[in-house]
Amino acid sequence: MSAPAARDPGLQPERTELSWGRTLLALFAADLLIWRSWAVAASQGGAVPEAGPSSHGWAGAATPDYLGVCALAATVATVVLCLCVAVRVRQLRHSSYAPPSSLMRWSAAGVVVLGLSSVAAVALGV
Repeated sequence: MSAPAARDPGLQPERTELSWGRTLLALFAADLLIWRSWAVAASQGGAVPEAGPSSHGWAGAATPDYLGVCALAATVATVVLCLCVAVRVRQLRHSSYAPPSSLMRWSAAGVVVLGLSSVAAVALGV
């Protein structure tokens, strides 16, 4: 078996690292918005306005408990994605191998959980 080809010493690893950094910044912003909606709901005691044109019929659904679960799920997903990014950036710097499939599965799971918790927080936070 021949040895794998050496990685091109160009700027691709640096560009990839920068794009992951921008992605993590967006994930942190999403987390902060979810945590903010939870904090607002908790400070109001879970009270939401009666059903009207702006509430889409979700009156009473925005309890702090549900938004707290969304906030916790979003935070866990972001931590998992941060760990995946750290591993992948280290791999990009030091090897030319493809990422392991488990890393890609964890990343995909983190993105799905974060997306679902964001959608749920928006739906509950009306």
